[in-house]
Amino acid sequence: MAEQANYIRWFNELTIDDVSLVGGKNASLGEMYRELTPQGIQIPNGFAVTAEAYRYVLDQTHSWEALHQTLDDLNPDDVADLAKRARKAREIIYAAPFPKDLEQQIIEAFNQLKQQYGDDLSVAVRSSATAEDLPTASFAGQQDTYLNIRGEQVLLDSCKRCFASLFTDRAIHYRVDQGFDHFKLALSIGIMKMVRSDLDASGVMFSLDTESGFRDVVFITGAYGLGENVVQGAVDPDEFYVHKPTFEQGHRAVLRRTLGAKKIKMVYSEGRTREPTHNIVTSEEERNRFCINDADALTLADYAIKIEKHYSAKAGQAKPMDIEWAKDGLDGTLYIVQARPETVVSQLRGMVLEQYSLKSKAEPIVTGHAVGSKIATGNARIIENVEQLNSFNPGDVLVADMTTPDWEPVMKMASAIVTNRGGRTCHAAIISRELGVPAVVGCDNATTMIKHNSPVTVSCAEGDVGKVYSGLLDFAINSTDLSGLQRPKTKIMLNIGNPELAFKTSFLPNDGVGLARMEFIITEYIKAHPMALIHPETVQDAGEREQLSRLTRNYASAEDYFIQKLSEGVGTIAAAFYPKPVVVRMSDFKTNEYATLLGGRWFEFDEANPMIGFRGASRYIHPAYAEGFALECRAMKRVRDEMGLSNVILMIPFCRRVEEARRVLDYMAQLGLKRGEQGLEIYVMCEIPNNVIQIDAFSEYFDGFSIGSNDLTQLTLGVDRDSAILAEDFDERDPGVKEMIRLAVDGARRNGRHCGLCGQAPSDYPEMAEFLVEIGIDSMSLNPDTVLQTTQRVLETERRLGR
Repeated sequence: MAEQANYIRWFNELTIDDVSLVGGKNASLGEMYRELTPQGIQIPNGFAVTAEAYRYVLDQTHSWEALHQTLDDLNPDDVADLAKRARKAREIIYAAPFPKDLEQQIIEAFNQLKQQYGDDLSVAVRSSATAEDLPTASFAGQQDTYLNIRGEQVLLDSCKRCFASLFTDRAIHYRVDQGFDHFKLALSIGIMKMVRSDLDASGVMFSLDTESGFRDVVFITGAYGLGENVVQGAVDPDEFYVHKPTFEQGHRAVLRRTLGAKKIKMVYSEGRTREPTHNIVTSEEERNRFCINDADALTLADYAIKIEKHYSAKAGQAKPMDIEWAKDGLDGTLYIVQARPETVVSQLRGMVLEQYSLKSKAEPIVTGHAVGSKIATGNARIIENVEQLNSFNPGDVLVADMTTPDWEPVMKMASAIVTNRGGRTCHAAIISRELGVPAVVGCDNATTMIKHNSPVTVSCAEGDVGKVYSGLLDFAINSTDLSGLQRPKTKIMLNIGNPELAFKTSFLPNDGVGLARMEFIITEYIKAHPMALIHPETVQDAGEREQLSRLTRNYASAEDYFIQKLSEGVGTIAAAFYPKPVVVRMSDFKTNEYATLLGGRWFEFDEANPMIGFRGASRYIHPAYAEGFALECRAMKRVRDEMGLSNVILMIPFCRRVEEARRVLDYMAQLGLKRGEQGLEIYVMCEIPNNVIQIDAFSEYFDGFSIGSNDLTQLTLGVDRDSAILAEDFDERDPGVKEMIRLAVDGARRNGRHCGLCGQAPSDYPEMAEFLVEIGIDSMSLNPDTVLQTTQRVLETERRLGR
């Protein structure tokens, strides 16, 4: 008598090389359970029902011929016919009874798992296709999963449904698109301990930034309850970034976090309902706090780094990973429940840079999370249910509450995708990345604010915030081949203020950041005047006090709110360019600009000409702002010390006198930022004629100079740069201004100090870039959109000068 075949494989028996036997998901779970559990990564134990079991069932029940009759002459673009045939195929498989020996093996393994975890064990029953999670095609979400399964008969029924789900509409269509044969594929089933994230939180994380492809961060998303809502995009999740290089040096700080709305959570249904899970509304308290704490985020980052390293070593090349995690509400443990290669960003060509930009400004109709960095136009087509998908035309912009895998046949025809719900790791986001189309997800009100069948422009080229505009706006695409670009001897640095653009901008050829402006971060993320946060009692408007209270309600104190927000913004820029230098200018608002911040009007003086008034270094040691400057310093100390971003160089703006420099540096030292300690360098803006005249004296106090050509021009020519009447007289190319710049460069060199220029001049005027090279400036800091052409001009000038 022939020996009975074994259709069960435990996770500890599997490796990543067993895809043909148990599919991609199970092979990966087995690999991690075997290799990574010893490194402290928690993987729920379980077993796989092999792909051979699937074939065994169909062989024994003679179902192959019926499946061929159902699918052989399929037209996948006929959506109605596809649905009908897919339903018939699923019925054929579901009707096929399991052979007794297979049933017995599944039940025996289930009982063995109970011995490990206890009799009240519930399991997840997950599909694992033999072509799933390949490096170039993600079959994720194509087949079904069944959660919280208890009891032998329910388990067997779930396995049967799992097998049948190999023929969902979406799975059939996807296989046709990818060129896979329906009859050569098979399905394995994973049966594993159910992680009770219904009682806590779950989500998805990537070992790179999903929008830019930046490799030095772990990007974590999460929400309350079961992970399905995050994966499908039914919720706007919390987001966390952790910087890998500094984490591996031992620094334990979250780089940046964003609170998601998390309006619902998926939990298990109690009693005899047809649906095993359902969504409930989250409380206001749950929405206003993060679903996991920083310690959890750092544990997950540790898992992600170890998983990526393991798979990269196995593959012999970098392998960014897409990982699902869940936190068990019963034992408080964070588990990894799936990991697969990231299949989109990591496949992009690295040497061609595409930059999209709008040619005109407009007010967006709706905003949400930007996915990708492209711009697209088309007619908005609002789709509310699957039945309406037939009306979708190629090139339309798909507008929906959310998308599911059933929608993929029309998603690939869309020029762009816009959803009310979802975060940057939801279904719509993942598929749009795979298709290379821009998406704006989590808009909240897209289906009500956008008019059906109206022309719209979808822009993901303006940072993390995606925008949908009315009408067809003109835009430009600039493609640059970076493969042969030489680097000049003059350092080319970048001017940057928006942290959301930092990761994308870091791919430009650069030597670091010559000017990181705090002002954008304070205006966009903090929104409030620092003194109003410290002294809300001085704010005499009750409405403004209420706004201040609302901004800071989730923080230990208003000061903590300012420090965390500012350090996260600056830290993101510093991490994007790490370990290259990032020169961060301390705040340089003028009084009229400070006054527009929330609560600011109660703390600012009314000046006739703020441009040359109470600004820069003079504020930092003045009683009216010294406490605010102390918060800025505490934030920068956090960036350097706690986050470990020691590439940050601090810079003092508008420092009029040497005595003022001494007093500011003494105050910074009192606040824990002492020049020279832990490698801290402090630069000064060289933008006042006195900085040039006394450059030898200023050199005793600072490590470098950054010439601000705008202010230096203003004060050399006596022209208010805000004056429209005198606009024609404002010219950085004036011989007197150029002589001041030359003297500054010579003086810095004479004192062994770094000297760069961070004003507009070389970005606006190519001849100024040539002049700076001729006088031997160390670096010039440019706006990102002018880097490539200015670099070429600098190279030509250096060649001409024989350097």
